Amino acid sequence: MPETTLLLSEEVREALETRRPVVALESTIIAHGLPRPRNLAVAEELESLVRSGGAVPATIAVLDGRAHVGLDKGQLERVATDPDVRKLGHRDLAPALAAGASGATTVSATAFLAARAGIRVFATGGLGGVHREWTTTQDESADLRLLARTRIAVVCAGVKSILDVPATLQRLETLGVGILGYGTDRFPGFYLTSSGEPVDWTVRTPEEVAEVVRARDALGGPDAALIVARPVPEDEQLDPQLHDRVLAEALEACQERGITGQAVTPFLLDHLVRHTKGASLEANLAAVRGDVRLAAQIAAAL
Repeated sequence: MPETTLLLSEEVREALETRRPVVALESTIIAHGLPRPRNLAVAEELESLVRSGGAVPATIAVLDGRAHVGLDKGQLERVATDPDVRKLGHRDLAPALAAGASGATTVSATAFLAARAGIRVFATGGLGGVHREWTTTQDESADLRLLARTRIAVVCAGVKSILDVPATLQRLETLGVGILGYGTDRFPGFYLTSSGEPVDWTVRTPEEVAEVVRARDALGGPDAALIVARPVPEDEQLDPQLHDRVLAEALEACQERGITGQAVTPFLLDHLVRHTKGASLEANLAAVRGDVRLAAQIAAAL
């Protein structure tokens, strides 16, 4: 990738050159995941949490056809306030760069650009995955295949609970993507502490995660992500009964209205926010904050 295409902020470049810890952050949550003006406040808060953990934040976005790894205050404000900022997955990067477009990066685009920049740890909320009714829709997030060929540690709260979690875990196993449960033997449920699905390996400290990363590097072999699945604490999760009831209603509404493809996820998430009176959004943010703190500790341990 040409030097002019991937632009590292001075702070991120210096940190990587001097082997200081860096944590990549996605920008879709800022541009498309939160209401204004709260989105900018959250973006600044997440960067602050990375710094307080002893690492350098590298929020990633595409601005005017250039991929930025690390944003200054003005660029962060632009992502948060410009209504023309698009949503870019990995497959959208080349057209966006060629067209001189601006966009916020999803998990797949952020992981790809972070790895190209030499960043080893990425923090996000929930990953994409296999959608419900996959046998008829064949709908699967691009996150999974991209993570299967990108060597980066991804700290998250599992996959979004609107998805088919067991099928997603099966797909990740098939693709060779490693999963560590952080302080848990159950895969997290994004808004919920547990999805009920087991994980094979549990780690309890950032240092243990760093040891796994080092062991993978020593082994070599195919490039693939390592998912560090950290559950939202029980006192910060969405009430499980409320979650299940509202999600069932959302899925029914989705079917009745004939909503399919890329429109499904935003519809379901918006339905959850509105019909839980914002409680799902608060659980989401609680998860992201915890993921970001842990990511900074893992980056420091590495």
